[in-house]
Amino acid sequence: MIPKNMKASVLTAFNKIELKEVPVPSPGRGEVLCRIKAVAICGTDPEIVKGNHQGKGWPPKLPYVLGHEWAGDIVQVGEGVAGFAVGDRVAGEAHKGCGDCVNCLKGSYTLCMNYGHQESEHRHYGFTTPGANCEYNTYHIKALRKIPDSFQYRHAALLDSAGCALHGIKLVGITPGGTVAVYGPGPIGLCAMQMAKAMGAKTVIMVGRRHRLAVAKEIGADYAVDYENEDPVQRIMEITGGLGADEVLECSGGEAVPEQSIRCVKKGGRVALIGFYDDAQVSISCMTKVVMDEIMLMGSRANPNTYDEVIRMFEAGAVKGEKIVTHCFPLEDYEKALDTFVNRKDGAIKVVIEP
Repeated sequence: MIPKNMKASVLTAFNKIELKEVPVPSPGRGEVLCRIKAVAICGTDPEIVKGNHQGKGWPPKLPYVLGHEWAGDIVQVGEGVAGFAVGDRVAGEAHKGCGDCVNCLKGSYTLCMNYGHQESEHRHYGFTTPGANCEYNTYHIKALRKIPDSFQYRHAALLDSAGCALHGIKLVGITPGGTVAVYGPGPIGLCAMQMAKAMGAKTVIMVGRRHRLAVAKEIGADYAVDYENEDPVQRIMEITGGLGADEVLECSGGEAVPEQSIRCVKKGGRVALIGFYDDAQVSISCMTKVVMDEIMLMGSRANPNTYDEVIRMFEAGAVKGEKIVTHCFPLEDYEKALDTFVNRKDGAIKVVIEP
């Protein structure tokens, strides 16, 4: 029985989140209604809560329901739905493109030319379209992937982070038997590190600090570079015999790290910028090196066309979700969960809400 109303964690004003009772939405054409079983907190969520992304239209209005890294069950199907049924276990993508623009037609739906235009059928769940910090939500089937019965919901909520890592990797490639440097042992960086190893890198260097750096070492980093105690560029050059890394996966969003990435990659090397940056704080003083050493700088947005591959990586044990999801909270404790995530309390890495 689907209730008429549900609980939702609602952003009612910037820096103010309230547990509210709201109507359960009904699926439209091509949509299904899902019961949310797990929704992870992303690094963009606390910034939206603070109002730091108003210029991007995140959120488009208040009150608003955030949450875009989720998994759950289908409980109702709308008109015109094929390939999905009530009872299917699914995980959702944040992006659903319009399907008609030049970028969507070539598969780059995270770069949809009709971004933010609801009338064009574009959806960015949790950003411009209501998200998953609630008990039920509707989703277009183009933003869903079925998940295996063996896949825990809390780990399936990691598919978004893992997909972001994989998309960045696919854009720059992995040199078989080569060396990859990963900046930032957060959820995306830890996934990227494990994937790089699984995809053929011989040596993976993780740059970070404190508990998260220790976790990276535990789950496969060959070298752990603590940037609080040593210069990352110098250490990476030492490890690589002065050549530099074949690829750098920048997952931290740190203001100094894009330049460090350029300085520690080899001639002809490739850098994937997967972090989210404060442009006013980032400066790069080595662009001549980019030119003279023919370094590729590749921006990477979200996780298009990655979920099927990521699911197989989780199933094969190449990515260990249990080492990344560290805390789970009920929906009623969303503010406590957010505080735990933002302030990295008790060794928090990925914090998941289970409505």
